[in-house]
Amino acid sequence: KYNKDVSLSARVFKTIVDPFIGKYSLVKVCTGTLKPDSVIYNVGKETEEKSGKIYVLRGKSAIEVPELIAGDIGAMAKLSVTTTGDTIALKSAPILYHGPKISSPYTCMRYKITNKGEEDKLSSGLSKLMEEDLTLKQVNDTANRQTLIYGIGDQQLEIIVSKLLDRYKVKIELSRPKIAFKETIRQKVEAAGRYKKQSGGHGQFGDVKMSFEPSGDLEKPYIFEETVFGGSVPKNYFPAVEKGIAECCIKGPLAAYPVVGVKAVLLDGSYHPVDSSEMAFKMAATIAFKDGFMKAAPVLLEPIYTLSVVVPDKFTGDVMGDLNKRRGRVLGMESINHGKQIIKADVPMLELYGYNTDLRSMTGGMGVFSYEFARYEQTPGDIQKKEVEARAGKLDGDAE
Repeated sequence: KYNKDVSLSARVFKTIVDPFIGKYSLVKVCTGTLKPDSVIYNVGKETEEKSGKIYVLRGKSAIEVPELIAGDIGAMAKLSVTTTGDTIALKSAPILYHGPKISSPYTCMRYKITNKGEEDKLSSGLSKLMEEDLTLKQVNDTANRQTLIYGIGDQQLEIIVSKLLDRYKVKIELSRPKIAFKETIRQKVEAAGRYKKQSGGHGQFGDVKMSFEPSGDLEKPYIFEETVFGGSVPKNYFPAVEKGIAECCIKGPLAAYPVVGVKAVLLDGSYHPVDSSEMAFKMAATIAFKDGFMKAAPVLLEPIYTLSVVVPDKFTGDVMGDLNKRRGRVLGMESINHGKQIIKADVPMLELYGYNTDLRSMTGGMGVFSYEFARYEQTPGDIQKKEVEARAGKLDGDAE
């Protein structure tokens, strides 16, 4: 199998990035001979690069060697394109080996840098750690203004925190991630908004009467229509009214979460030939929206995820009982080989926090799970009340 007399082929099975010794790509030479300062071909990425010096790693020391032959394990320094799982060969005789199967990370935490001004160090450190560990993932969640780090389990994320501190001198704090709730309404209401301001010279005047109802489309924040007759609101102010609605949908009046599924209709209004302006009508629409939204039975929507859990038969009862405690709805079970079951359930994202640790303790480390986003559903009243109270400061902050 390992033949040194044919063309070169090798697999990169690990990457080490160290702040002192630099980046090493660990390779297993499968066929042929790897020599220093030779041109190698990355088969998967279809690019050529120079091998540089080659080493054998022994403990913390890297010993330079003249060649690596088929069957040897060694290291190459400072490869810019090649990463873990790639195949290297000669361009004249490309061979592609199967890459490793990388587990998808499902345990996520929110992280925050402790000392401001170290963002560049953190970004550099995290990118180097992600080169080493392909199960590590960083996500910038702009909707909730948070940065998330994903790993296989809590312990892995704690090790990442200590590595960042030891190697790159950056301290970060992990905390529970914010859930991407949304707001919508359940009833149809009418509401008026009048904005009047007089401060010497031209004043500001805008007056609108609007109706708000569920649009039935939770993909879009709002649908805007107008049924104004007789020019009570001039057409050139319609875009300003819509802009007021659009800005309100970014931070809803209930708990400062994004608004979805609202149909806003401009019914009537009045204007002043001198004092009316686009800004005045935008403010009037904002007042009408906030008033109407709170009258229209506002509700919070929470993200629901479809969870798949693979466990041995003897643990199915415990796992299903735990899913019920997490407000999960079990969709079904499927028997697979080796006495295991796949349990599928719809579970709110809010209840999935810490599931990795709980599943491991329930099944002695034999259970695995994965999940994917399914849809949004109405949040139960007790959880909505708690969330609205917790977010009251956000609304007050907006009002200031």
